[in-house]
Amino acid sequence: MKIAAFIPARYAATRFPAKLMQMLGPKTVIRHTYDNTLATGLFDEVYVVTDSDIIFQEITTHGGKAIMSKRTHESGSDRIAEAVADLDIDIVVNVQGDEPFVKREPLEQLLQVFRAETGKNVQVASLMQVLKEKSFIEDPNYVKVAVDRNYNALMFSRSVLPYPRSTELPVTYYEHIGVYAFRKQALLDFTNWPMTPLEAAEKIECLRYLEYGVSIKMVVTDYMGVEIDTPEDLERASRMLS
Repeated sequence: MKIAAFIPARYAATRFPAKLMQMLGPKTVIRHTYDNTLATGLFDEVYVVTDSDIIFQEITTHGGKAIMSKRTHESGSDRIAEAVADLDIDIVVNVQGDEPFVKREPLEQLLQVFRAETGKNVQVASLMQVLKEKSFIEDPNYVKVAVDRNYNALMFSRSVLPYPRSTELPVTYYEHIGVYAFRKQALLDFTNWPMTPLEAAEKIECLRYLEYGVSIKMVVTDYMGVEIDTPEDLERASRMLS
């Protein structure tokens, strides 16, 4: 299988504008993400896909590979789909640009679900980690996911999911980590479907797959790091880096 990683990178983020160009130690957030993805050694190619000349130059002037988007896109998946349409790739991995602490092991686990007989029917997979802090569970910036017994996603939400109406049994909360792997055709199909009601309401793009009946295989990972959504996240990431 030919496997490539694509990092969608938008400059004008709604919650934290220019967050990918913020300094995190000696490098910008986007360069940490690119360099750490490349360092895993799991991919035939690694690209940043962006609508920003600033981000494009940040990657290419430091020896990285970047692709400029030709059109305006609603989601990172749409942006990547445009880039891969004419490329010879079997599995496309979407690594979010605001995930600077990318590591090899979780990505290797993610790719593993596509292999062997059991992986032939997997079209889309993604990562999640156990969420324990109450403040994070209640924070809409942390996307939660509920899964079935086979670790297929049932629902994603910015709300508390599941809601603990009963307190008699312990509840495990999972945070969705915005790293996906797709078969190329599944990603191209995604871009041809109109945005769905749940996706529009929650602003969570992977809900489009569920609303069109495509399963998402979830993989539990112990740790991925800090997703940079707010200035406070950047401060936490800086403390972690130091």
